Amino acid sequence: MPHPDFVGLVQSLLATAEAAFGENTATTARARNDGLLATPDRARQTAERSLTLLVMLAEKTRGNLDFQEADLLTHAIASIRERLAETSN
Repeated sequence: MPHPDFVGLVQSLLATAEAAFGENTATTARARNDGLLATPDRARQTAERSLTLLVMLAEKTRGNLDFQEADLLTHAIASIRERLAETSN
């Protein structure tokens, strides 16, 4: 069974990246107020930072996650990488 705090951390970082891409409207307003989305460059930096933190989390927890936790983390990383690739083209 996935640890709720781990799931919450991954979902929080993913939501921040989604807000940077304009996908998560609830989080977007909060992130904009915090200055994380002031410019397109700043929004991209915010998404890249979320990705960096998720990749670091994956590296540090490798071998210690159950299947659901590993799957959640893998999908979050892939989702952000895909969106970053789309926005760079």
